[in-house]
Amino acid sequence: MSWDAMLVTRRDRGHSEGSWTKGWWALFLRHLEYLSALAREGHFGRAAAACWVSQPTLSDGIRKLEAEFGVAVVRRGHRFEGLTPEGERLLNWGRRLLADRDQLMAEFGRTSHEGLTGHLRLGAVPASLPPVSLLTGPFRDRHPGTNLTVLSLTSDEILRRLTDFELDAGLTYLSGEPMAGFRTVPLYSERYVLLTPENGDFAGRTEVGWAEAARLPLCLLTPDMQNRRILDGLFHRAGVTVTPRMETNSVSTLCSHVRGGRWASVIPQAWLGLLGVPPGTRVLPLARPAATSTVGLVILDRDPPPLVVSALVHVAEELDLQRSLDNLVPVDLTARFDG
Repeated sequence: MSWDAMLVTRRDRGHSEGSWTKGWWALFLRHLEYLSALAREGHFGRAAAACWVSQPTLSDGIRKLEAEFGVAVVRRGHRFEGLTPEGERLLNWGRRLLADRDQLMAEFGRTSHEGLTGHLRLGAVPASLPPVSLLTGPFRDRHPGTNLTVLSLTSDEILRRLTDFELDAGLTYLSGEPMAGFRTVPLYSERYVLLTPENGDFAGRTEVGWAEAARLPLCLLTPDMQNRRILDGLFHRAGVTVTPRMETNSVSTLCSHVRGGRWASVIPQAWLGLLGVPPGTRVLPLARPAATSTVGLVILDRDPPPLVVSALVHVAEELDLQRSLDNLVPVDLTARFDG
């Protein structure tokens, strides 16, 4: 059943136009919040906890949605079994309505002397987490009335959560992933270096090839991370297939294991200036092939975008993150990449 048909059905059951009051809308939006939480959590109890209500209250709210439109929204069994096709359609509309409500409240719920307020939810791929403060810091300085949440997510999760209105913006790779329905803002080029024990196989070397690096006991991010998929592609271009001795989805875990002296890793150059070179290790530029990947912001293609999103994009476009990152790393490494 279409959304318009649902509204017609509702009116045909005897509801007048006057019943669309502020109180009805507030309750209706609250019930949509219950539905969104249930779809996100996949469990009635967890969804109720996320909405700070009891499970019977949440279940009753969803039943009222079903009664309102005369359709089944949830497939019920002994536990939550997903949404019906009508429920999925209602969920999509509901998420847009809730996002528009939040945007409207942010825009009109502030006075001119307060400046921008609101909550910015940013998802970032793990490889971009060390440099993320170079963006969030200037944003917070410009808009001190805002709050931020930064979540470590895969590139696929970022796109999904943006589509579901669970994020406002993402910091991710801008190549290799479908971007239909999104706007992008390039921020910097990710460059790659080998982090290896100081007295390891390449002591005395000034650079190393990808094929040589593949022979080391490597610790890399897991294959669901786009950084790892990029690295696999670069190793493939060098004619080798890499088999890591250890995999992790945590940047800090990766660095701590290399610091222990048993593993080496291929890491983005941007990490060096912000995390430093771990004691007992050294950094070598990777050559043959030389490669970079573009990292940037991705947001939903909405017109107009939410105020906090517009403000973030404006700050990002003013920054020169590439220069900031290059100023944080050793000069000789930058010279090798530029040369």
